[in-house]
Amino acid sequence: MALTIAGRTFQSRLLIGTGKYRSFQEMARCHAASGAEVVTVAVRRVNLTDRTRESLLDYIDRDKMFILPNTAACYTAEDAIRTARLGREVGLSNWVKLEVIGDEKTLFPDNEGLLEATRVLAKEGFVVLPYTNDDVVNARKLIDAGAAAVMPLAAPIGSGLGIQNLTNLRIMREMITEVPLIVDAGVGTASDAAIAMEMGADAILMNTAISAADDAEKMAVAMKLAVQAGRLAFEAGRMEKKLYASASSPLSGVIGR
Repeated sequence: MALTIAGRTFQSRLLIGTGKYRSFQEMARCHAASGAEVVTVAVRRVNLTDRTRESLLDYIDRDKMFILPNTAACYTAEDAIRTARLGREVGLSNWVKLEVIGDEKTLFPDNEGLLEATRVLAKEGFVVLPYTNDDVVNARKLIDAGAAAVMPLAAPIGSGLGIQNLTNLRIMREMITEVPLIVDAGVGTASDAAIAMEMGADAILMNTAISAADDAEKMAVAMKLAVQAGRLAFEAGRMEKKLYASASSPLSGVIGR
């Protein structure tokens, strides 16, 4: 079940976020219940100056969880680059989940800005994981620019709609094999996660699907199991689909025949 990104190996294929929880305590319980080893943190949400104030970082066990800073709420390549550098300078990580948003209402990525920021940060030694759309051509450009993974959306961020673009994601899975394909955004419940993993995604990153659930901790467990089950099903290889029925108990060899 191991996942390897840029030479670093994780046992869980579920990556988790830190936003929208009812409390930091609930967030910490969900992180533990999910079994995730990678937690993404918006650099702009972290208190980086006043160490006397409570911070979400106080509720992340950095011995067990790897922090993946993200550039959420950045609308230009310059802003995203600056935010990534800040995250590295304060000791969060030289990894970055790169977001360059192109539209405030849909939160869809700005492909041009994303490509520019990926190229700059990769040259500076960052491990860049760009949040992108389901465009295989642009994904290929991001890889050529130095991306260590590609993270296509399944539906708009925080929508909970589930996978709305299964065909495009399947095409991306078939054509992108040199770096991990991590489905990011849109998952709403455990079946969505299982479908993405059965399709062949290397991992899933989610936040709102867990934090907005009525019982967030229970949903975190459900997502952990769904990701595991989906991956096992992908590795097992599903049966061939048939138009007509096929008896599961063959008659040949039965006594009396």
